[in-house]
Amino acid sequence: MNLNANIMMEKVYHTDHGPIHYWLDVPERSHLTLVFLPGLTADHRLFDKQIECFRGRYNVFTWDAPGHAASWPFRLDFSLLDKARWLETILKSEGIQRPVIIGQSMGGYVGQAYAQLYPERLAGFVSIDSAPLQRKYITRAELWMLRNTETMYYWYPWKALLRSGSNGVATSEYGRKLMRDMMMVYDGDKKRYSRLAGHGFRILADAMEADLPYEIKCPAMLICGKQDHAGSCIRYNKAWHRNTGIPLKWIDGAGHNSNTDNPDTVNALIEEFIQTL
Repeated sequence: MNLNANIMMEKVYHTDHGPIHYWLDVPERSHLTLVFLPGLTADHRLFDKQIECFRGRYNVFTWDAPGHAASWPFRLDFSLLDKARWLETILKSEGIQRPVIIGQSMGGYVGQAYAQLYPERLAGFVSIDSAPLQRKYITRAELWMLRNTETMYYWYPWKALLRSGSNGVATSEYGRKLMRDMMMVYDGDKKRYSRLAGHGFRILADAMEADLPYEIKCPAMLICGKQDHAGSCIRYNKAWHRNTGIPLKWIDGAGHNSNTDNPDTVNALIEEFIQTL
């Protein structure tokens, strides 16, 4: 377990699907709580640099998403909205009153699902290398790809998948090593990794095809690495900003995991954002 997790309290919420492990340091429940939600196949370690920066000055929370890392075994037949419901149950059980969801990639989608279900709960929302959930942004071909990822991952050689999975999401040595370390949780069990990734992409496609508003009614900010080549993330963020007016911040030299490639810049943007709440 990483250093930041060791200095935070680890707890477990038991669902009928399996356990959800989460970490928090929340001395003042009525104050802002920064809720860090990692992306698909990543775990709580993705936000080490953010926890290090903000812990002690703000309430902080992060988790291993259902089915990920320590949150296993877990039955993979849930939806994106189910993840948001479990998150809300955990936050309410901890007495967290003013959550600011900071979601990277899939974590940003969970944040939008949360905003759909609990629009009045969010104090703020920060998307890091994520994209809008609305159906209008994605093509039919892209939806097809989301639904067929599991098979492609399963037949891809593990060493090649490990290399492309870590090098493809980050530009920095730190970011690439961290992603590799998180992927190594699944070393020797590529079937689990493929099922986890495939399920995540399918529930994302389901949520998009549900064609719900997914409106962000709280203050929000979009962050995207200038070298984010994961899917069409750059195109999505440009359109998201253009259609909603939500401020969009570009991160120099950063890939899909921009909070690991350029943590100082991302942390400064988060700090500036939460100062306005």
